[in-house]
Amino acid sequence: MIDKLEGALGFYQQALSLRHERQKVLASNIANADTPNYKARDMDFSQELSRAVEQAEPRPVQLMTTSERHISPLNHSSGLRAAELLYRVPAQPSLDGNTVDMDSERAQFADNAVRYQSSLVMINSRIKSLKSAMQPE
Repeated sequence: MIDKLEGALGFYQQALSLRHERQKVLASNIANADTPNYKARDMDFSQELSRAVEQAEPRPVQLMTTSERHISPLNHSSGLRAAELLYRVPAQPSLDGNTVDMDSERAQFADNAVRYQSSLVMINSRIKSLKSAMQPE
């Protein structure tokens, strides 16, 4: 049963994780807008999502210890590889070597936030439909 839920919700979990990572990268770009020689970074979201879906495998149950004398649980990776960050090509060069375009970064940040929110709405809808399918009438 759990593996079926993982299969139904795994894509959304990967998409949300990648959106979260991209939001951190975009926030870093905005935070370093005045840093000399800072190079703006971004990721190709669709390429990273397709790579994450291809590499998806069922994750084992994560174990936790309650005492330091317990045998440590095995560390399994989540299957998501760190996203490959690319350098952004500046529309207009700056004298200090910084490639952050604040207008572009703010637009990308807002776009990613809206897409993150829509992914949350979709996963919430999916969970509600699964819950209604499991309840007896």
